[in-house]
Amino acid sequence: MQRVLSGAVLGAAVGAAIWFLGPIPLLAVAEGVLLLAFLEYAALAERLQARVPKIATGAAAMLTCAAMASPGAPVHVVLMAAVLGLGALVVGSGRVGVDALHDVSASLLAPLYLGLPLGALVATHEAAGREAPLLLVLTVVVSDSAQYYCGRAFGRRPLAPAISPNKTVEGALGGVILGTATLVLVGQWWLPSMGFLWRAGLGLAIVALGIIGDLFESLIKRGAGVKDASSLIPGHGGMLDRIDALLFAAPVYYLFVKYVR
Repeated sequence: MQRVLSGAVLGAAVGAAIWFLGPIPLLAVAEGVLLLAFLEYAALAERLQARVPKIATGAAAMLTCAAMASPGAPVHVVLMAAVLGLGALVVGSGRVGVDALHDVSASLLAPLYLGLPLGALVATHEAAGREAPLLLVLTVVVSDSAQYYCGRAFGRRPLAPAISPNKTVEGALGGVILGTATLVLVGQWWLPSMGFLWRAGLGLAIVALGIIGDLFESLIKRGAGVKDASSLIPGHGGMLDRIDALLFAAPVYYLFVKYVR
């Protein structure tokens, strides 16, 4: 019950933000979500023995998000500056050998893993209106919920036992079917310029990427020896646990909406 209630409140808040806020206030919300997710990410990195310069890396991730969300902004310049700045900080730390590679890799991953996808979500709002990002979030939420409940009801065969023992093939199939169906059906009104086959292909890609994103975060958590990124959201874990699927799905969705639609 706790999981359902907190999920409903969170879903309503996200839906209201996308539906009622303009691009700049929505970017501010995305940056807040990014900050919470980054703090969890940095804590996981520390457990994996990687030193992430929090202020510089967090700033790089937030600037990447803002650049991605702003039409015509030089995202490549921000990323190049992040490489130079974070690389210099790692050199200054004096760590040598494989530790230095761990530090710079973990630092540079944050803008790519967190900043770009959340910026792409806001950019989708700017490019195609409020319905498009809301459809993405709805598809991911339906897929995640279907995976969870179908897995509990019918799950027999583990999907990736070495990474996430509780995920099952049956749960994943339920997520693929219901998530794709959501994008196909609701997309008739919210992405009307995209034909049935395009919506079906996009839905399948989004759901598959969401599953990979979920497993990617599980891989990090398993290496860090924790079940959840934090206990921020009752019944759901941390912010990173809630947006892990979206982080892999949002960039591809943005490209489809901007260039294919």
